[in-house]
Amino acid sequence: METGKKRLKWSLPHSYTLIFFIMILMAALTWIVPSGQFERQEVTVDGVTKSAIVPGTYHEVSKHGEGTDLRQGIPQILSAPMEGIINAVDVVAFVLVVGGAFGIILQTGAIDRGLLALARRLKSKGILVIPIAMVICSLGGSTFGMSEEIIPLYAIFISLMFALGFDSMTAILILFLGTQIGYVGSTTNPFSVLIAQGIAGVQGNPQLWLRFIEWIVFTGISIAFTMWYAHRVKKHPEKSVVFKNDLINRPLFLKEDTGEEIDFSLRDKLIISGFVVTLGLIVWGILTKGWYMTEIGALFFALGLFAGLVSRMNQREMAENFVKGCGEFVYAAVIIGLARGILVLAENGMIIDTILNYLSDLLKGLPNYAFTTIMLLVHNIITFFVPSSSGEAALTMPVLAPLGDLVGINREAIVTTYQFGNGLTNLISPTGGVLLAGLAIARINFGQWLKVIMKLFVVLWIIAAVFSAVSAIVGM
Repeated sequence: METGKKRLKWSLPHSYTLIFFIMILMAALTWIVPSGQFERQEVTVDGVTKSAIVPGTYHEVSKHGEGTDLRQGIPQILSAPMEGIINAVDVVAFVLVVGGAFGIILQTGAIDRGLLALARRLKSKGILVIPIAMVICSLGGSTFGMSEEIIPLYAIFISLMFALGFDSMTAILILFLGTQIGYVGSTTNPFSVLIAQGIAGVQGNPQLWLRFIEWIVFTGISIAFTMWYAHRVKKHPEKSVVFKNDLINRPLFLKEDTGEEIDFSLRDKLIISGFVVTLGLIVWGILTKGWYMTEIGALFFALGLFAGLVSRMNQREMAENFVKGCGEFVYAAVIIGLARGILVLAENGMIIDTILNYLSDLLKGLPNYAFTTIMLLVHNIITFFVPSSSGEAALTMPVLAPLGDLVGINREAIVTTYQFGNGLTNLISPTGGVLLAGLAIARINFGQWLKVIMKLFVVLWIIAAVFSAVSAIVGM
């Protein structure tokens, strides 16, 4: 007979299930929260055109009228996944095309042999990959808004981390945390700080010196955390939150290192060289030509064809490997669309503007020392409904920037609290597509991610609150 009781173990549901529960909650809110909207006008900043709200124009809208019912019920909940995927079709298509290309590239074995050779050469110095890669990712996020561009790199970095003796979570920390912390410490990011400054009426970038300090602090702390985590996992693999996952998934990303001599053929060198050239072209295109997912996806598709031809695959093998690669990335592609479905329900129920109006009213009359901290919390909430940095800037700056004037807070501090709130919330929000894509590719559930990131999130949030207050004190 058993003398003890089994300990109940609680865990978050499957990512798809979690998103569906949030959809139900969002639909319920459309019955409780009044519907309303602001009037809008087109605003163009640095070539980016967004629909910005007009302050003081909020008005409630009847939820139920002639031929209109804004309350989201069962039919709307069931159709939200489809509508979300349609709305996110560009990202979904990008992920599938990249996945198909990687299906061909990985089948050649060139990447496996290259990563194993790199791991052998680095040996105990493999942990140095973390600060180098994270600085690059953070710089990309801080300066030109690198985000979705890292999705093709998830599979490569997961394989590399396995080869170096780390876990799949380390790869997510390097790529996603790296780029997202760049968003938190934005310096010249056109999709974050610059568009927010433009809409808020801030001339130039008056606190760039402070933003650079913020970027150094946030990036340094994130690198230290990731290196600590990676070192701990390498020393005690069983302590990894994804230990059981990786036992199953490791063979899918990297072949076992048998210790035999690795023989690089000319074909391997050509394929790896093609991969490096492709990454170089992507960076050049983003910085000089304004390339985005269509152009990047086309380059990876071309790389897949190049790898297949160099490895002498016939047309059937290339097609079958492409389909297989798409299959491996379907989970990631679909979850991005499902997350967008949450926003579809909020938009169709017209409750986002109501929430924004309520939060702005809440901020009125607060003492200056509390204003920036509460503002940071406000942006944490808004980002859940509007994960897009440029979308949130267009939505909030026309209302909150003038509000700052009323309480004596400079508008640059308003921009700072916005970029901190948006960047930090996207570290833990289930509505962010890039995070969900990475977790899906690594086969990590959202609960495992939260278990790792939450302690760091709390530290970063406290530092962000301090920097927000400093931004208000130093003025413009």
